[in-house]
Amino acid sequence: MAKPITTLLFDFDGTLLDTNELIIQSFQTVLDEYYPNRFERVHILPFLGPTLRETFDSIDPEKTEEMMKAYRAWNLQHHDLLAKEFDGVKETLKSLKEMGLKMAIVSTKRNNMIMRGLALLGVTELFDTIVGLDDVSKPKPDPEPLLLAMERLGASPEETMMIGDNLHDIEGGKNAGVRTAGVAWSIKGEEFIRSLEPDFVLQHLSDLQKIVAGEPV
Repeated sequence: MAKPITTLLFDFDGTLLDTNELIIQSFQTVLDEYYPNRFERVHILPFLGPTLRETFDSIDPEKTEEMMKAYRAWNLQHHDLLAKEFDGVKETLKSLKEMGLKMAIVSTKRNNMIMRGLALLGVTELFDTIVGLDDVSKPKPDPEPLLLAMERLGASPEETMMIGDNLHDIEGGKNAGVRTAGVAWSIKGEEFIRSLEPDFVLQHLSDLQKIVAGEPV
């Protein structure tokens, strides 16, 4: 019989904070500057999930550093205007905290931008630890970030679940030996999330309350 879930590891962008438009417009602005008329919105969707370095390396490694700098400058300038909460996130996170769950953010984003987003949502104090790009040498889907989060939280894989909107989250969860939940509001679509075969697919973040209570979703 499976152990009860005591620990929740959350991806951030596209899972708790709706930064989809922010990210797409950040990429679009930079890529239009370097490669006019080459990248359309549909070409940018696969860039949501990997690290910035991985994405820009795949386009032109020689220009990675300068494109990353340009991306981060535009993203920071427009962050608070374009980023917003997915429905019910703050309310659900508070309820999960009250239920006694240990919670962490595990993201491929830099720590300072995670903290900015958490402050925008008003949920910084609800998380026991944050594992961002600055904390690891190998980002998701490598298990390193998840294993680090569990180590900090004193949690075992058997009692832990990874929640996310992308391949890196679900594969990272499987590689770390934890249960996984994909979110149906992924910008890549529910069908895409289901194709990754997570243990659960959430229609709303509040579904987690039923899951951790052992109730059917």
